[in-house]
Amino acid sequence: MQSLDSEKGLIKFSHCKKDIFCSYVPKLCPVCGQNLNYRRLEDAPVSIPSPFVNGHRQKCSFLLKPTTGTFLREYDGSSDLHVGISNTNGLVYNYNETGIHRVELGWEQCISIPLVQPGMYGLLKQWDKYLEEFSTGEAWFFHRYDEHYHNCYTYALAFINCVLAAQGKQPMSKSEFTERFVIPQTRKASKYITVYREVAENYFYIGDSPDQEQNNSEEDKLLH
Repeated sequence: MQSLDSEKGLIKFSHCKKDIFCSYVPKLCPVCGQNLNYRRLEDAPVSIPSPFVNGHRQKCSFLLKPTTGTFLREYDGSSDLHVGISNTNGLVYNYNETGIHRVELGWEQCISIPLVQPGMYGLLKQWDKYLEEFSTGEAWFFHRYDEHYHNCYTYALAFINCVLAAQGKQPMSKSEFTERFVIPQTRKASKYITVYREVAENYFYIGDSPDQEQNNSEEDKLLH
């Protein structure tokens, strides 16, 4: 198994009608063993950025990470997840059974969903004040915590809706926020984890290119 830089991302190139993912561009194709030559521009190596970022470098964002361990190493697809909100300095506010926490470490590999659009300077100036005042409310005392009904997600979504209300906007339900913003990111992350672990274990992840998949699909249609 090779040691990969979790923040560096991967490389993808196409050869032998395959999409090949790796951490470096080899001299020879791992499929046919021949020298690599790229007949089409779209076959040439491209960088695939990691969907995981250091949450302490993300301003005003909704952050998601495994409760224990990391996405790339320990996460198994069903492990508990923990969420938090970052302030303008990357301090992460999060809520659990012991109450509100403000941490500078521990969110170095997470999914980040920005909550403030560029140019919203008024909100940026007030963000830290809003977040701190909201987090001191009685609703977030440790004894109010409930694993299923009053948890870290409840806290984060309640803050988001508080900000929306201050802007005169409609609140979002848990299902709406999850479907619109969280699920697209977790789907992308899930695919990346699969590829990353295969590359870490065997140096390459090899799959059919979209063109080849299309050809296979057309053949299936003809056969049926």
